[in-house]
Amino acid sequence: MARPHQPLPTWADPDVPVGSLDPQGLSRRGLLRSAGLFGAAFAGAGLLAPTPAAAHTDGGGDPDLAYLVGDHHVHSVYSHDAKYTFSQLAQAASRYGLDWMVLTEHSNFGHARAGGAQAEHREILKARRDNRRTLIFQGLEWYIPGAEHCTVFSPPGRHEVELLTRFEEAYDGKLLGYTAGAPGHPDTPRNEAHAVKAIKWLDQQRRSGYVDDVLVLANHPLRLGIDSPHEIRAWRDAAPGIMIGMEGAPGAQSAAMPGRGSTSHRGEYDNSPSENSWPGYPREAYQTYGGFDWATATVGGLWDAMLAEGKLFSVTSNSDVHRVTFDTWKNGDWLPGQNFDNTGRLPDPVNTTEPQPGSDFWPGQFSRTHVGVTHYGYRHVMAGMRAGRVWVDHGQLVDGIDVRVNREHGPGRGVTLGGRLRVRRGERIVLNVTVTTASRPNHHGELPCLAHLDVIRGAVRGPVADRDAWRAPDTRVVHTADVSGRRGRYTLRIPLGRAEESSYLRLRGSDGKRNGPGLLGTAIDPHGPITHEPGNGDPWLDTWLYTNPVFVDVVR
Repeated sequence: MARPHQPLPTWADPDVPVGSLDPQGLSRRGLLRSAGLFGAAFAGAGLLAPTPAAAHTDGGGDPDLAYLVGDHHVHSVYSHDAKYTFSQLAQAASRYGLDWMVLTEHSNFGHARAGGAQAEHREILKARRDNRRTLIFQGLEWYIPGAEHCTVFSPPGRHEVELLTRFEEAYDGKLLGYTAGAPGHPDTPRNEAHAVKAIKWLDQQRRSGYVDDVLVLANHPLRLGIDSPHEIRAWRDAAPGIMIGMEGAPGAQSAAMPGRGSTSHRGEYDNSPSENSWPGYPREAYQTYGGFDWATATVGGLWDAMLAEGKLFSVTSNSDVHRVTFDTWKNGDWLPGQNFDNTGRLPDPVNTTEPQPGSDFWPGQFSRTHVGVTHYGYRHVMAGMRAGRVWVDHGQLVDGIDVRVNREHGPGRGVTLGGRLRVRRGERIVLNVTVTTASRPNHHGELPCLAHLDVIRGAVRGPVADRDAWRAPDTRVVHTADVSGRRGRYTLRIPLGRAEESSYLRLRGSDGKRNGPGLLGTAIDPHGPITHEPGNGDPWLDTWLYTNPVFVDVVR
């Protein structure tokens, strides 16, 4: 039986008149048209496998892309520490411009015993019917044995529930007692081996056709310091097409919002090294910088050390929504004899009309992950993520960014995010970056302005001998473009000289309001993100964007 097509979002639907679109919709429609993907050219089969790109490529290089905005880390009343219904979350996603999101409930005993993924699925199906222009994935927040958490998700299909149920029962560290520092279970090698086994099991389910696809992303990797470099590498190498990356920026971005009466840091990165932490991380690793995890924010740090091996590893940004700052909702009361352990679901929230505690934003309100696709649909989003066609921003810093690397006189527009450009030694290469500036006030009521773009370049050295190495000594900021005051759409052409060795390039930009010397020194990063005083980290006054890398492979 043929599967139904997913309805297009309003900004991509030619039957929706221009006059009915808000400024965000107008901007996105313009970007879509410029990529040659408007209307029928973009209406992919939402549940089917991606087809060869239909977009034009100007005679060479990667296809033009439309970027779908999403969030892969969202919690509801089916998580023991959250409070919103699927309906509330779906409405928020629509209100804040998300094209896709993943509902990721915590695994725990109450969740598993009360039906877990099966109980959620009935409400997810309803949310999909009621919000047909938003792609709503069902996922799980996996407690990695001996480590932190991961997002696990697959597209809609006949085994999407069974996959999550079987995985939770067999591999969840919390259910098994395979957690860092668990009493009576100090067997770290056992925990690490079970985590690798879990990822390989997911890979096998995809290869066998049991599910159409599945992806895994590490969540808030440095929050506790218990995700060691060798563990992250082991997860990546167990199934590179499954374990594709990590949160470059965690949720809880409003945790240090002034007025909360808190001494917290953005991301709720308020921890210190413990006996379970990997001892090689510096004390600075336990904070965020411009809202981003130390592993991503440090030029020449852990993310760069992994990219310097020549292997793609993506970064994302998301809400991890549990409780939104200054909202007026609270969890309802339990009926007699009920609790989360015997229901697996919290009572629906009630509106108190009074501000309640919280440190999160709604999905899409502040943090966004942009995924490049050539068609619209579940499988196309996942394919774009696997290919590394990803960039992230905070505070709606820009409407769009297109990155292309090419030979100086190469055909077409060249290779984009996540891709690889093969060149001969000595060939000149050039970077072209097209920025579409913010066309509307953000969700804080201000028109964002990108102040500068940094080009970060690192040499590719191949696999490391020390799997716990977290430094990439040959990576640094090689170019900074001052773009403050520029509006509309513009392209920067940045010559990068002759390619003498294999390398990678990634971009970073900011609003320019909070900058300082990078953590590894000004020679490596002269004006990078910095941390803030506890309780005084207004995220709207310190916004950044990061892109995935483009690799340049030098051949003889």
